[in-house]
Amino acid sequence: MPLQTAPDMGKIFAPLMHEHDYVVDEIDGELPSGLTGTLYRIGPGKWEVGRTLLHHLFDGDGMVSQFSFDGREVRFRNRYVRTPQFQDGMVAGHARKPGVGTAVPGGFWANFAKAKGPANVANTGVALHADRLLALWEGGPPYRLDPDTLETLGTYDFDGRLRGALKSFSAHPKWDPATGEMFNFGQDFSPLPAINCWKVDRRGRMQRLAKVRMLNMPWNHDVALTTQHMVFVLDPYMFDLRTMLSGAPVFDAIQHRPEKGTRFVLVPRNGGPARIVEHDALVHVHVANAFEDGTDTVVDLVLLDDFAAIRRDLSEFRTRFTDLPPSRLMRYRITPAGRVIETQLSDTPGEFPQYDWRRSTRPHRYTYMTGRTGPSGEYDSVVKVDNDNGRTDVHEMGPDTYVGEPIFVPRTPDAAEDDGWVLAVVYLAAEHRSQLTILDARGLERVATLQLKHHLPFGFHGTFTGRVAEPGAPIPHPDRLPLL
Repeated sequence: MPLQTAPDMGKIFAPLMHEHDYVVDEIDGELPSGLTGTLYRIGPGKWEVGRTLLHHLFDGDGMVSQFSFDGREVRFRNRYVRTPQFQDGMVAGHARKPGVGTAVPGGFWANFAKAKGPANVANTGVALHADRLLALWEGGPPYRLDPDTLETLGTYDFDGRLRGALKSFSAHPKWDPATGEMFNFGQDFSPLPAINCWKVDRRGRMQRLAKVRMLNMPWNHDVALTTQHMVFVLDPYMFDLRTMLSGAPVFDAIQHRPEKGTRFVLVPRNGGPARIVEHDALVHVHVANAFEDGTDTVVDLVLLDDFAAIRRDLSEFRTRFTDLPPSRLMRYRITPAGRVIETQLSDTPGEFPQYDWRRSTRPHRYTYMTGRTGPSGEYDSVVKVDNDNGRTDVHEMGPDTYVGEPIFVPRTPDAAEDDGWVLAVVYLAAEHRSQLTILDARGLERVATLQLKHHLPFGFHGTFTGRVAEPGAPIPHPDRLPLL
């Protein structure tokens, strides 16, 4: 009898070379009648630019997936963002600009001086605000897409506010559900390093709240929001200038310097100087919710054990990324006296923390993550943590699966905090295809599974809106992937 070999989890990074548009007709279970709206997901769809093989997870061409629920059926569509890198892959046959982890020939001149930074691949976050669908990447301006057809409409600079040096609008905006405002940041390295803090009102008008200057500014990926502050947790991921001058990729120049410690930076939403509180060095990528508790500011995040493992997993993603380092969900309380109180909320390994976005800026009871039950291996589960009592519920998807970021959707606008559904894209390695799993958020029981006709490559983040997308315009022929 031949030996049985385990399915290849690395095939989750195989490129998706077709743009699809179809009604999902293979459904296990029953679609919830009250689940209407649109789930948008984003991530790299391919890690090749013509003949150039990309060597970092963050460098792949951005691709948006759309699941439109109209109360009767679910329509799926995916479309690549027509960035210059995507067009180079279709026309030039090779990468013209470097990525964050992929250099092009020519040393410093080709990768930094002439290129003026890595290629904006619009692959990390997706947001719908003021009727604008934005594909986000943390090193540059967003790309605006048609929320129905996913057609690329071009880069978006918020009526000129992101022009010139102030061009960065990061991939993790946060919303105040009471005001409808969107808050975000962008890291600026010229002429002096600084963090620009942005507020976009419910009509889409942007203003800069603050410019926080710091000569030893680290790389930062995420931000949290309270009713009073934008909350940054700046771990010491420092840029080494000599490495950058050698022509190495940007991410190769990032070094973890634990002796410099972590800084909690509280930027007032209503003006005034930022408050900086020093702490022992942490390792994290994503934060969850944050809120004010009396005079204290509280922020939750996923604490990771090893930055070296993160960097290795990002550059060796084809063979390693489905086995992330140990992690745990933590809470940090910052007092007026500058004391930081650390509390562990769950020791179950997980990442991509999510919660009921209606609770943004206020205390929340439940956190949802993609996770695993063992100390190592791929994330094969959806995890629900009760932050009040530490109870952790787990829904395992089965062997040889990889679970993406879970998104909570409330059953009704005024439903209880965990009264709704959790939506997660799951990769099935044995079948080399993906499914969208719908769980009841209260007990994580499976409600329905939507089987796609193909796989979705490893993705990053998503958002759900009650607006039902109506993709009436046909997409181009899927074998041609045409340009703008």
